[in-house]
Amino acid sequence: MARIKVLSADEVPDAAKSTYDAVTGYGPFASLAGAMAQRPPILNRIFGLLGDLRDDGVLDRRSLELVLVAVSKLNACDYCVAHHGPMLHVVGASKAAIDNILDFENVPEFDAKDRLVIEYARQVTLDPNRVRDGIFARLREYFDEPQIVELTWRISLCGAFNRFNDVLQLDIEDEAHVAMGSVA
Repeated sequence: MARIKVLSADEVPDAAKSTYDAVTGYGPFASLAGAMAQRPPILNRIFGLLGDLRDDGVLDRRSLELVLVAVSKLNACDYCVAHHGPMLHVVGASKAAIDNILDFENVPEFDAKDRLVIEYARQVTLDPNRVRDGIFARLREYFDEPQIVELTWRISLCGAFNRFNDVLQLDIEDEAHVAMGSVA
């Protein structure tokens, strides 16, 4: 049970209503959006940024979902795994790959790029002060600098979402449980 009141659609302040509607229309994020709606500037700016990044389409969806699931598993954020696991499945990852993403070196379906983004997510999440130049040389084989910036930002922001969701103990929406359960 959430530690704060998660606002329902009827309780969301007018200043956050359109963002709340867009977020909950995109997927089953009522707990997250309802919590953030307590502070409309947070909801509006964070999801405005995410919408802009999605619309720009600079980063490929598979790389994005790989890092979001990897970071969320590293941080043991069940909320984010339940929401992004199904999205990773949609872009081609099997249930076994999703379940074993942190053992990425031993998942045969992950190619070199997949392994690299998961490795990078791990380093940025667990040891950001010790990320070495060598990984950037490898990242440049697949990504340009704007993509590396966005990849790094998404990894970092995912960690913030993980902490927000876990500290506030946001409930996983039934639709997200069903979607994660249907990943086979």
